[in-house]
Amino acid sequence: MKKYLLIFTVFCLTLAITSCNDYLDIVPDRTQEVSLMFQRKDAAYTALATCYSYLPQNDALYASFVLLTDEVTTPFAKEPNSIKMMKGEQSTDEPLMGFWSGYGAAGRDQGSLWEGIRSCNLLIDNIDLVVDMNQEEKNAWAAEAKLLKAYYHFLMLKNYGPIPIVDVNAPIDASDEALRLHRKPVDEVVEYIISTIDEAKIHLPSRVMATNDLGRLDKVIASGIKSRVSLYAASPLFNGNNEFYSNFNDHEGSPFFNLTEDITKWERAATFSLQAIEQAIEQGIAIYNYSESPRVYDTNNFQNSFYRTLYDVKFSIVEKWNSELIWGDSHPVNSWWQLQSGALMKDPTASAVEAAWQWISPTLRMAEMYYTRNGLPIDEDLSFNYSGRYDLLTIPPDRKIYAKPGLKTAYLHLDREPRFYSSIGFDTGEYRGWGELWTLRMRKGQTHGRIAQTSDYLLTGYALKKLVHPDSEGEGYDKLVRYAWPNIRLAELYLNYAEAMNEAYGPSQEVYDAINIVRDRAGIPTVEESWGNTFIAKTPNKHTTKEGLREIIHHERMIELSFEGHRYDDLRRWKRAEEYLNQPVNGWSVDEASEFGYYQIKELGTRSFSTPRDYLHPIKTSELTTNPNLIQNPEW
Repeated sequence: MKKYLLIFTVFCLTLAITSCNDYLDIVPDRTQEVSLMFQRKDAAYTALATCYSYLPQNDALYASFVLLTDEVTTPFAKEPNSIKMMKGEQSTDEPLMGFWSGYGAAGRDQGSLWEGIRSCNLLIDNIDLVVDMNQEEKNAWAAEAKLLKAYYHFLMLKNYGPIPIVDVNAPIDASDEALRLHRKPVDEVVEYIISTIDEAKIHLPSRVMATNDLGRLDKVIASGIKSRVSLYAASPLFNGNNEFYSNFNDHEGSPFFNLTEDITKWERAATFSLQAIEQAIEQGIAIYNYSESPRVYDTNNFQNSFYRTLYDVKFSIVEKWNSELIWGDSHPVNSWWQLQSGALMKDPTASAVEAAWQWISPTLRMAEMYYTRNGLPIDEDLSFNYSGRYDLLTIPPDRKIYAKPGLKTAYLHLDREPRFYSSIGFDTGEYRGWGELWTLRMRKGQTHGRIAQTSDYLLTGYALKKLVHPDSEGEGYDKLVRYAWPNIRLAELYLNYAEAMNEAYGPSQEVYDAINIVRDRAGIPTVEESWGNTFIAKTPNKHTTKEGLREIIHHERMIELSFEGHRYDDLRRWKRAEEYLNQPVNGWSVDEASEFGYYQIKELGTRSFSTPRDYLHPIKTSELTTNPNLIQNPEW
């Protein structure tokens, strides 16, 4: 199928890029050496690459926000900072996962986004010095830096709320007081970000098409970012949040947050999201459907629509060139610290398994989150035995398409939607990996279960399939199939639009249609069909009220975008984090060899979220000492 549409490919910066701090040491912006950086195009390209190098890496095991929720857990000996943060181990002396000061991560440290913004301003201010570039090129590079600067401000906003605006770098003779910036109100920061995106779009290409520039920013990506920014700005955490921040004021006593909800923010988010969808479609972007030949192990079953849907869902994430990807990660990680290695299961017959760790494990809560085959939550489908979901039963022959007949499993694992089977591997279920089709045997001592004398095991008894390419082999890191991490894909924009439209205007056919585009690819009935069926819907016609449809949209989003790094931010912006992130994570008893023993629910770890404190990240204490004009976030 590989339609080598360059607009959907990974951006590979071919230059050897030093770390951000090294770059700033080599080219300090207070000396004449800055002009040397911008004498020629090749040197200026390094400056542009440096601007990109501050983008967070969600495919990096120890840097990823994917693990920063209740979606997954890991063996205790291997906990990254994200899991530690979920256990309440955050502090102001050494914040975890902090964009403000940066943080260490195996593979590549995450630099402070203020340094990233400074690098962008440096390029914008000096790109016109380059002698071997025409003005159109200079304008385009400056636009890329401008959009990155806007995006970095947004990442800071969503984690810290009110932040300083750094639109220009301070002059070399600036006083200490001039360098001590103040935090700006949330609404002012949002307007700055939106206006900066609009300025950048003027000189960005409609869609990047050149092979060597794949993944660089363009107008379609800019519109996607604008959709996300406006959605966050309209959400309860930032829009009229007098519950948390009525006393959070600047030095003059003015509130950092607007304290009265403004419905027009939802209207604007709907407008921007629709514009982003339309611009994406104009450039050939579409909801992904698999059209290649099936893997050899699925050839006999591929005419079955269920199998085809599994491929549609799976490859919408892991297919490098797929039509849905709007913005792919421009700098995929290498070697042992990549997220796919942490999720990939071991092949017991392989001669080596260095790139297969099998210790990122979905929680029981996530296994329960996916819909039934009728497109309803398991506790809302009258045809699903919710009260008996943990009961053991023998898999009947007509379920062979996703589990092994004759073996036993929990009822929870049967009669679910295709996204469940594409994303989560379970005991006696099918798993596509290492170019093969396996039947998982997850109890202790079985083929894929807890093996003695190893700390590489799936703590909950579930495997994370969604992020693993089925052709990846774990014998070595060179055998992993790399793909661009989906920073933005079209399904998100449809869900952005649906949410904003419902909040602004209430239920409508436009909202249903947007959700149904995502549900259709997932192989489940439409919203109207599922919730309008009085024979199976526990709460029939829930979709016809604004509040009911809101719950449906939230649930749809948590399923469709699961394990992609959205859940942490979504739960916070909806002000629902304490509902999900204050409970233990559970799984099966993987140290048990018997069926009865294995299928007992076991508490596996804590989650701690303090409201309102943890809705915003802390600013590091040393930053407050350096700049006394800063005000710490509430309760830190």
